[in-house]
Amino acid sequence: MLPQAPDDTDRLYLDNAATSFPKAPGVYEAMLDYGRRIGASPGRGAYAESRQGSAVILRCRERLARLLDAETPDRIVFTLNTTDALNTAIQGLVAHHRRTRPGAPIRIITSAMDHNSVLRPLNMLRRDGVSWCALPADPATGLIDPADFARAINPETALVALVHASNVTGCIQPIDHVGRLCREQGVPFLVDAAQSLGHVPINVRECGIDLLAFPGHKGLLGPLGTGGLYIRPGVEGLIDPYRQGGTGSQSEQDTHPDVMPSRYECGSHNTVGIAGLSRAVEWILEHGVASLRAHETELINAMLAGLEGLAPLGYRLIGSAPSTCRVATFSVTHDTISPHELAMEMERRDGLLVRAGIHCAPRAHETMGTIDRGGGARISFGAFNTLEHVHRTLACLEAIGRDLAIPVRSAAR
Repeated sequence: MLPQAPDDTDRLYLDNAATSFPKAPGVYEAMLDYGRRIGASPGRGAYAESRQGSAVILRCRERLARLLDAETPDRIVFTLNTTDALNTAIQGLVAHHRRTRPGAPIRIITSAMDHNSVLRPLNMLRRDGVSWCALPADPATGLIDPADFARAINPETALVALVHASNVTGCIQPIDHVGRLCREQGVPFLVDAAQSLGHVPINVRECGIDLLAFPGHKGLLGPLGTGGLYIRPGVEGLIDPYRQGGTGSQSEQDTHPDVMPSRYECGSHNTVGIAGLSRAVEWILEHGVASLRAHETELINAMLAGLEGLAPLGYRLIGSAPSTCRVATFSVTHDTISPHELAMEMERRDGLLVRAGIHCAPRAHETMGTIDRGGGARISFGAFNTLEHVHRTLACLEAIGRDLAIPVRSAAR
């Protein structure tokens, strides 16, 4: 019988792979300031408040472009989230191929570690004749082999899409190698940076990235409802917009503007959210991604060492990638109880908030051999977690493991 949690347990959020918490300092203040002081919709008026809104959006684009080393700020397209950005890229590219090369085969390559934000659009497109394949990953580490992409690319390949950091194992894929390969083969390369941007440095030009989808609310420490898509100069000619509408510009035309970034943005922006995101990116630039990465690596090393010591108590870490090839996301299983039971016990006993399940990445769990067990209990640290939080997490896991190792006495005795 597991003991009851004390009533005064402090709750500790450890689900930063879903969304970061807390946010960067000043995020909510920036949002409140916009909502209270400005309030106007950018591009919808010539008055000062509308112009101030446009300046807020431009400033956020500039900061994101600096973070990614994008060519110009207009290469940053704002979206609802990473999923929206990925759909903009995938659906738009397929639409362009069908319009310009009617009847030609379309093939897309991704990996078994990719998220449903990629897998589900591809399965939907398969119904309309698009072929796709998910290349395997190492079942021990979760890492892909770039050579597999080299062998898989053929003249029909229209796109290579690859998750940068797994939301299951935390492993970081070698996007620089795959990017160079795709550039040599003339195949557009789309990176899903949902779990990596803000955690590790990303230079879109050095890595040969054509398209990069990212959230504002995870590693960038901004609010929910924000995200974006980086589009390399010239690549917009390969991606048809799949939404049209008002942009506040070229309103005399009833056709959608063809200039960046308006080509892919329509309707009123989430300017309140973008104001918060802008402040978050400013905070990251001030501190430096390299510095944040060094802190995260310290947490990773401590967590890896602690989990290794817990193996005799029935724990298994899903994915054995070293600290140099991972973010601070750890999915674990236990020999005796399910991931959901483990997550519930961590919350009940010590107020630790983690996410159990398949994490919208069924092929990743198939690869790692955990799909039939219900996935894993995912512990994901963020920029404001500390070594003390790691030690508290490990102590909780140890206590649960030791209690589970004690044989339950028969009630008949």
